[in-house]
Amino acid sequence: MNLDIIAQRGLHMLGCGKMGSAMLAGWLGQGVPKGAVWVQDPQPSDWVQGTGVHVNKSTATAPAVSVLAVKPQMMGAALPDIAAFSGGDTLILSIAAGTPIATFEAAFGTGTPIIRAMPNTPAAVGQGITAIIGNAAATSAHMDLAEALLSAIGQVVRLDAEDQMDAVTGLSGSGPAYVFHMIETMAAAGQAQGLPADMAMQLAKATVAGAGALAMQADEDPSQLRINVTSPAGTTEAGLRMLMNDTDGLPPLMKATVKAATDRSKELRA
Repeated sequence: MNLDIIAQRGLHMLGCGKMGSAMLAGWLGQGVPKGAVWVQDPQPSDWVQGTGVHVNKSTATAPAVSVLAVKPQMMGAALPDIAAFSGGDTLILSIAAGTPIATFEAAFGTGTPIIRAMPNTPAAVGQGITAIIGNAAATSAHMDLAEALLSAIGQVVRLDAEDQMDAVTGLSGSGPAYVFHMIETMAAAGQAQGLPADMAMQLAKATVAGAGALAMQADEDPSQLRINVTSPAGTTEAGLRMLMNDTDGLPPLMKATVKAATDRSKELRA
């Protein structure tokens, strides 16, 4: 990450809860000077106050980036506090779910570079993935800076249009909860077959984590990885016959799950 502009002009955070703290920890770990960070939060955690960053103090000049990490329902009340950052000198980077770019343009003006981002909860352990989209005032340099910052908590993808953010919300934004539930159900299924509850949960957690790590590191795509571990007429094939059923297996269920979350995202911004 190129830290020069952050070190020179500073980074401001409006809100620093779980996601904001994960980001802040990543940035400090990658060398962002603690004296170049200003956090504005009504109830800062002990951890945030112990980092050495400026907490609830005014910035001397307009920062290079202002990260909006407050809850969407608090956004309207919070934006007036940073209205002075409008005009183009500061990049506005929002990680607030469901709040469209138009809302920020109404507050800061269309000449202010604004980037909307959708991270997910594995960011807390540096394994998240974030989708970003910018407004017309956000240059390629702004996008590069946002991507560099967000890379501290995982991977980053760039969207072609803002309306794709609803599908991102339905897939990766809500997706960790789907995986957590899959772990629950796998463990319960193992217990139903005679395993102790704690052992079944340990096996389920490790299996999902290990398979995910393998999928990320392997050259083959997940379809090929599945084929690789499926012996003809074996146990895995027997299980997959149930799971891959096009009528009542995982494919139609997952399609309906992501669609429901995507549709709800659309409703919330309507």
